[in-house]
Amino acid sequence: MEKTNFIERLMEFGLTRQEAAIYQSLLGEGKMTGYEVAKQTGISRSNAYNSLASMTEKGAACLVEEGNTRKYVPVSLEEFCKNRIRRMEEAKRWLESHGPVEKPHVEGYITIEGAQNILDKIRNILGKVDQRVYISCTRNYLLLLVRELEELRKSKKKVVIITDQPVTFAGARTYVGKSRGMQIGVIADSRYVLTGEYGEGSMNTCLYSGQKNFVELYKTALANEIRLLSIQEERNQE
Repeated sequence: MEKTNFIERLMEFGLTRQEAAIYQSLLGEGKMTGYEVAKQTGISRSNAYNSLASMTEKGAACLVEEGNTRKYVPVSLEEFCKNRIRRMEEAKRWLESHGPVEKPHVEGYITIEGAQNILDKIRNILGKVDQRVYISCTRNYLLLLVRELEELRKSKKKVVIITDQPVTFAGARTYVGKSRGMQIGVIADSRYVLTGEYGEGSMNTCLYSGQKNFVELYKTALANEIRLLSIQEERNQE
């Protein structure tokens, strides 16, 4: 499983699955011929050589000559990742400068599917918070947002958390209530709402909207829950 995860992560940096498997082998061995790569990975020699050639172009490997023998050495994992990220940042800046002007539109109700897409959307919402954000989810999901919550704390944004287990995030107001299950909800600056199911075993489908009526409805429901939890908290302290 760990080997598979490593390969999946490498693929996010522009390598094909076959190239990622070869790169992993090169990292472990340090230096290999195309024949050795094919033998160790089980990939045909022609495919191994084609992948190695592609990997040198992508900056994952380098070719070295040892007499009449051609071998391949891996570029260090740190250097390879940094180089790819740098190129992506450069490409991003170019696209932002040369892309078409985005046409403004009235945002409706958008369905977001897939665990990673939902998590990415939540992180993007948190990264754009102007004044305040309310988050409702199980404690385990909060742990996926530690970096974003820390950034909000540093920028002195108001953070209110409703969860099902005691948790401490500096600068955040936390309310502990009933089990959240797979439900997750985020409301940012009283302007945008994301709500739905997230996590292993769920449908991993959320609704995202900036529609005023929907935002107000969700905001009212959340305010009522916070009010009840505050009353319960006061009673427990008596």
